[in-house]
Formats: sequence, C-alpha cells, structure tokens
Amino acid sequence: MAAEDTTTSNPQGPRLPQKRYFRQRAHVNVFNDMRLEYPVRPSEQDWSKFYPAYFPSTDQQQQQQHDDGDSGQSQQTKRPSSPATQIAGQPAPKRGPAATPSTADPSNSSNSPQQQQKQPSPPLAPKVEFADIGCGYGGLLVALSPLFPNTLMVGMEIRTKLVNYLQQRIEALRAFQHDMVDRAAATGEQAEWVDVRSKLDQEIAALQTEPHPPNNTSTSEDDAELHDNGETHRLVPGHYDNIAAMRINCQKYLPNFFEKAQLSKIFILFADPHFKRRKHKARIISSTMLAEYAYALRVGGIVYTITDVKDLHDWNVKHLDAFPLFQRIPDNELENDPAIPCVVNSTEEGKKVARNKGEKYLACYRRIDDPAEQ
Repeated sequence: MAAEDTTTSNPQGPRLPQKRYFRQRAHVNVFNDMRLEYPVRPSEQDWSKFYPAYFPSTDQQQQQQHDDGDSGQSQQTKRPSSPATQIAGQPAPKRGPAATPSTADPSNSSNSPQQQQKQPSPPLAPKVEFADIGCGYGGLLVALSPLFPNTLMVGMEIRTKLVNYLQQRIEALRAFQHDMVDRAAATGEQAEWVDVRSKLDQEIAALQTEPHPPNNTSTSEDDAELHDNGETHRLVPGHYDNIAAMRINCQKYLPNFFEKAQLSKIFILFADPHFKRRKHKARIISSTMLAEYAYALRVGGIVYTITDVKDLHDWNVKHLDAFPLFQRIPDNELENDPAIPCVVNSTEEGKKVARNKGEKYLACYRRIDDPAEQ
C-alpha cells in the first residue's frame, strides 16, 4: 500500500505539509526521560542544519579549510543580504551567504604592526536572538520572519509531530522563495514583493470579521492551511532563511543552547495551563524557569506572554512581578512594538480565540539590570 501523501502543492515543485497529518495531543509530561539531542554547552551546538544560509555545514568548513591551505587565502562568511534593504522593483539579491576574500594575505612579505592593525577582524558568527518556547505549528515564526529578516529565530517544541511539520513547512517556504529568486534572475523579470505590514493588517482584520466555519464543513480546509503557511507566490524579506524548529524540553535543557544574555526576545504564547494543582509544577513559567530566562535574556530583552486562560495569566503575572530581574512593560509602550500584532494574532491558538470572540490576556516584561552585578 502506498504511503499517505502528507504534503500539498505543485507535484513538480516545493510541497507544503498538511497540518491534519501532524496532529498530536497537547499534553506531554516534561519530567519524563526522552531521547533528545542537546549540546553539552552552547558553543558546541551545530546550527548549520537549521540555518544553512547563515552557517556553513561541517563538510563545507572542512572543504574551506582545505582550499585555504592550498591557495594561501582565507575567506570569511557574511550574512546573506536582506531583501528588506533592497529598493522595490530591483532584482532580488543572491541567496545564501556571500564569501569575499580577506584582506589578510599570508604571502605578503610586509607584516608590520601598523598593517596588522589595519586588517579588519573576522565578523562574528550570527547567533539566535528570538526563542519561541512551545512554538506549536510555527505561526508566530512565519509571521515574524519577514519583520526581522536579519534576526535568527528558533521555535522550541517538545512534541515530535509538530516539530516535523514545522521544519517541513519552513523548508518548503524557503524552496518557494528561492525558486522565485532564481526564476527572476534567469528571466530578468521583476519579482513581486510583499508589503509585510499591510498583509498582517489584512489578516488581523479578516480574523475579526470572518466567523469561524462550522465543525461539519470540510470545504476549503486545504485552502485555509495554505493561507496559513506563509507566502508561496510573492517574495518576503529574508526568504524564511532565518527561522527554524527543534525538538527540545526547555524545562530541562534550555541553558545548553543559549549563552548568557544571548536572547533579545522570548515568546511564551498560549502555553499549556495545567489546570490541576498537582500539575502546576509543570507550567512553563515558574520561579525556577524565570531564573533560566533571565540568564539567557540580555538586559532590555523582553518576555512576551499571552493566554486565553485568566487563571494562567494571573499565575504568570504573579511570578513575573515577584521575580527581581523582570519589570512589566506598560500597555501604552507596547503599542509601537512590531512584534505585538504577531503575538496576539498569528499563532494557531490565537486565531482560534479571535474567531470564537474569546479574551486574550497579554503581559510583557523587560529584563532589567541585576543589582548584584553592578
């Protein structure tokens, strides 16, 4: 019997996964032992398989070292230029990191201290700055990606099927984008770019006006999935190269992936409420977890929390208010934050609540200085 097709799109091109084949129960015991891959320390994490446009793979690094040894020249890897910086109507930039020869040439006989001072230092490797903890099906990442095209973001999820779905989704979206870039370069035609903010405003307006379809209607299910899967016909800044998903139990291994003060934003959206009192210790916000968030978050960074459960919102606010390294951000300051519309409306759970006219409880906290370190 043939395997069931879990993707949808043009059979000759990139294919998007269908969400209905990746459903999984919401509750996972975070205290169970699981077979997970995690580094001993953040410096040992290999990000190349998640962000191939930003990090050379191990094979590429070995080949680069071999080529450098033969030619006597070194090359440094740069981030791919962001389409957000391009003038509208101009050809899209080449995808992938650009490599340019370094000004340092070991074959040059003059090696004075003055010349050594003039030589530019190698660029720092990019680091993940946004972490979506419990990312689900990745609606937030896909929405944020074109808004922050030069910022690496990772979705961290404990459910295997959801991670598989999201990574397939990201890879398909990248393939659609790269095919459009290549096609425009080959034909000389001007590619169409998305006005990201206008598109987001339209989606939010649609959520507020369109009623949720009845449960017994199965029409346009695939169309709704495709609409929820990002841009496949127009170019977006970053081409989704800056997002990825990984399976991780954040309540055990978060410090293994992030250095101190590495992150600038942490998103905890529509988390499992764990209603039973004996399950409260499994909630993703607790005194213990806040200490780890404060460690990974830089001063001035923000923790975003939102839920449709009032009891969980009160729990989150109580623990964040009591923690000395977080300070709540007033609602009027959040109006100019470009991430807020995505936080409120772009996740699958957020869309369900909006369609059902439910309440959403938002609370954002800024990481402040540690008095003990001053």
